[in-house]
Amino acid sequence: MAALDPFYPIVDSAAWVARLVGVGARLIQLRVKDRDEAAVAREAREALKICVAAGATLVVNDHWRIAIGEGAPFVHLGQSDLDGADIAAVRKAGVKLGVSTHDEAELKRALALKPDYVALGPIYPTILKVMAFAPQGLDRIGEWKHRIGAIPLVAIGGLTVERAKLCLAAGADIVSVVTDITLNADPEARARQWIAATRPA
Repeated sequence: MAALDPFYPIVDSAAWVARLVGVGARLIQLRVKDRDEAAVAREAREALKICVAAGATLVVNDHWRIAIGEGAPFVHLGQSDLDGADIAAVRKAGVKLGVSTHDEAELKRALALKPDYVALGPIYPTILKVMAFAPQGLDRIGEWKHRIGAIPLVAIGGLTVERAKLCLAAGADIVSVVTDITLNADPEARARQWIAATRPA
């Protein structure tokens, strides 16, 4: 598998995917909440077309059946999502797997699934959602990377461009962002800043 891009934005619509792919995003997650399966499938289908045309990789959050049905290359599952997911079906369909982790038990569970990346968070306090886990901090990134070896490590939670650089220096392979872009007055300009800060020269 080709190396995943270090800049990993998460958005909730195909329209957002188009905006960020348009400025150079190559790895992007579609996370659609509070909509029915048909609506999520439509968004995933459109987002996938956009990514395929641009040579970008789409990750579908949570909805593993839709990821399989629409031919998405990747699905991301949180720990609660894993409970009802048919991982064998995901693998049989050739869909790659990313898994969220927050503590030792969750990391052990994730590694047993032979994931294609492991996400650790929240690294910093986050406004996106109420978290049951305290901020992990930069030291935990190094610990996780030592544990997982060659598997790509995604840092997520409360990241800014400046914090993303610290996460990469601490051992993360990929840095993921939501609100620092989607709530920015100029999301495209902010995305360009992220790309410039995270991709090797």
